[in-house]
Amino acid sequence: MHLPIADTPTVRRLALDLLRRYRGRLARVVGLQALATVGALALPFLLGRLVDAVATGTTADVVNRLGWVLVAVVLVQAVMTRFAHRAAMVLGEEVFAELRETFLTTVTHLPLSTVERAGTGDLLGRTTNDVDRIQWMVRFGVPQVLVMSATILLTVLAAVLASPLVAIAMVAGVPILVIVTRRYLRRATPAYLRNSAAWARMNGTLTESVEHARTIDALALGPRRRRHTDEVINHTWETEVVTLRLRVTLFFWLGVSFMLPVAATVLWGAWLVGLDLATVGAVTTVALYTMQVRPAVSELLFWVDEMQVAVASLARIFGVGLVEPDRAPSGERPADGRIEAEQVRYAYREGQDVLHGVDLDLVPGERLAVVGPSGAGKSTLGRMLAGIHPPTGGRVTVGDVPLVDLPEEDLRSHVALVTQEHHVFVGTLADNLRLADAAADEERMCRALAAVDATDWVNGLDHGLETKVGSGGKELTPAQAQQLALARLVLLDPHTLVLDEATSLLDPRAARHLERSLSAVLEGRTVVAIAHRLHTAHDADRVAVVEDGRIVELGPHEELVAAEGEYAALWRSWQQD
Repeated sequence: MHLPIADTPTVRRLALDLLRRYRGRLARVVGLQALATVGALALPFLLGRLVDAVATGTTADVVNRLGWVLVAVVLVQAVMTRFAHRAAMVLGEEVFAELRETFLTTVTHLPLSTVERAGTGDLLGRTTNDVDRIQWMVRFGVPQVLVMSATILLTVLAAVLASPLVAIAMVAGVPILVIVTRRYLRRATPAYLRNSAAWARMNGTLTESVEHARTIDALALGPRRRRHTDEVINHTWETEVVTLRLRVTLFFWLGVSFMLPVAATVLWGAWLVGLDLATVGAVTTVALYTMQVRPAVSELLFWVDEMQVAVASLARIFGVGLVEPDRAPSGERPADGRIEAEQVRYAYREGQDVLHGVDLDLVPGERLAVVGPSGAGKSTLGRMLAGIHPPTGGRVTVGDVPLVDLPEEDLRSHVALVTQEHHVFVGTLADNLRLADAAADEERMCRALAAVDATDWVNGLDHGLETKVGSGGKELTPAQAQQLALARLVLLDPHTLVLDEATSLLDPRAARHLERSLSAVLEGRTVVAIAHRLHTAHDADRVAVVEDGRIVELGPHEELVAAEGEYAALWRSWQQD
């Protein structure tokens, strides 16, 4: 499964909606560029006047005055160009900032089941390559398109005002320009979409090979992975060749279309001068305008090419927002904190259930340990109980309200999930903690850290809570990162916690110590602990044994051991290890 890709009308509508919010800034940029262009257009006009004046006879004073005027125009034009480009760059930064924030918000609220089905490569490609391409276009392309469009329009208008007859020659290259550009645009977008998809597939393949290198070595899958990697790289290269060939063809014919107007203006103008229908100064002015408009048209067409890449990336980025939500808040409020699962089924892929009719009633305040072999469905059950996934069948409720009927903010105030994966975000330690509660003061953060036995190493940092962590800052050990995640959980303060092997990255002594520390903090809360270390099960009020997506045993540790069933076998095996 791949994430959706927005169609052309959707991309156009969303892009225009985005730009419409900045129409005041756009008008300002265009206005400043118009003034700068007028200054640039004055130069050919004044030079044409100078040519005519010299041709008919003039004085040195007139030439000197025109020279000083030319100098003044150049200075004014340079100043106006500086302000116009600065305003355009600021506009580009603001537009990209909004686009980036909107995209990140959309990505972080994608249904997890959708992300898992889509795979790593597709989403990774959209959040890296596609965002980079949009960044380049928005920051530099949009301002330049505005600038060059205004320049071309005003230059052509000035040429017509200088001499309408001579200006006719400026359209000599237009037929070639139109035909070649239309042909290119018709083929470019599909080609760039295929290219972006190929890059996403290649990124996913390389990422998976690196992340699972040990498994590949253990199963001797190296040759097979290398063959697969070669295939996706070759496919990516082939899509690059297609887009490159399109660009080479485009630029060749553009060069031809640029040379024609200059030659045509000179020849056409010479004929008109011979008929006394134009002056040499007028021909000079229009010829200079024709030469002046060439780099502007070339720059505009360069950005038209870049725009095709950006449109393909925009289609993929906007497509993320087309993913249908997997829940709709009903507005109901839970009567209490009791969580129940009734005939819960779940399938990551249609028709392939991972959970099969699971029933579970969590007693408020109890500690439930979920154990079982790898792949049995423990983590999936944990996600159901935390409201991460909506069940394929059945329902999971809190206070008789389905978890998926609660707004995300309300849901996390009732139940939260902490997995064995830990994330340290760029910023201070305090910034990381305030992700759980933006209003947390230093005293509350210190209590949360003390609850997870992290006080000693935090106090040992040079700047305490204000120490920079994450990329470019203080590197935390896996155990410290996990303690940070658990401290966020304490600050979040839900009544039900789902710990999915949350202490698996710590050595057994540290994990045991941390779990004892958490016990005091979690008093009175419902705790579901998914773990492979069975001492967690030993300390729990009840143990749920999951096999093949079903709860095959449920009860206190002592009863299950005495029953000589699956749990008893797991317990004996763990004790021997």
